[in-house]
Amino acid sequence: QAQLVESGGGLVQPGGSLRLSCAASGIMFSIELMGWYRQAPGKERELVATITSTGYTNYADSVKGRFTISRDNAKNTVYLQMNSLKPEDTAVYYCNVPSFRLWGQGTLVTVSS
Repeated sequence: QAQLVESGGGLVQPGGSLRLSCAASGIMFSIELMGWYRQAPGKERELVATITSTGYTNYADSVKGRFTISRDNAKNTVYLQMNSLKPEDTAVYYCNVPSFRLWGQGTLVTVSS
């Protein structure tokens, strides 16, 4: 069955970095668009970044210049490199493949000293 599995979350100090990975399995077709969302405590889930198969990216204003989304098309894997992390980045991060109506289980990122 199709599945997305996120990894790489954890506890990091402000200013630190984390790299999230989302591995898609059971998907036999190419994926045009993959993205990352996050949901902070008490807030709605929001779009963080998206990337197309050709490398076109889109970022939320709150993460521009700090986060970088990338992908490995051969592996149907998407990454989110997060630098200069702030406490406001604390959230559960979810991988998403909209065309397959597929979400990962989420990985928790906690930015705290």
